[in-house]
Amino acid sequence: MKIPIIRQFVREQSVENLEKAVEVLESFSEFRGTSEEDLNVAGELITNMLGAMEVHASIANGMAEKDALNGFAQKVLGSIDK
Repeated sequence: MKIPIIRQFVREQSVENLEKAVEVLESFSEFRGTSEEDLNVAGELITNMLGAMEVHASIANGMAEKDALNGFAQKVLGSIDK
């Protein structure tokens, strides 16, 4: 998870575009010839896109972008600590 990348996705991509991109990356990751390195990159991209979708939802519910990003980061870090 990289907050600057999530912020960029939030600012430049719609939820619909992010959903389509995640769908493509998930399909890509299912190819038999996909290398471990490719899977790691795809997984990182998917994680950032899903995070951006969650931040989009928070913003749509009235939260400021900065607060939505910080809240998402705290949620992820909190789940890692458990």
